[in-house]
Amino acid sequence: MNKQYQKELTEVLVGIKDKQVMSEFLGDLLTPAEKEEIPKRLQIVKMLLQGVPQRQISEKLGVGIATVTRGARELKKKNSAFRKLL
Repeated sequence: MNKQYQKELTEVLVGIKDKQVMSEFLGDLLTPAEKEEIPKRLQIVKMLLQGVPQRQISEKLGVGIATVTRGARELKKKNSAFRKLL
């Protein structure tokens, strides 16, 4: 990903203070599939932090085990943003 584009997106997201505006912005920005999948990724991480087994998460959320494993890998990183935020 182009670092400048990523930086600009981050700046726009950080600048949005109103929850309704953020919701509308994400609604405009994301595809229907992304609107469904991205919130699931947050739920995956939250469930992993609660100690829910990966297979159970996969079944409950209807995602592949590889998607759950990717979330688990992110949590294992030393500077995991998920751990900082959740």
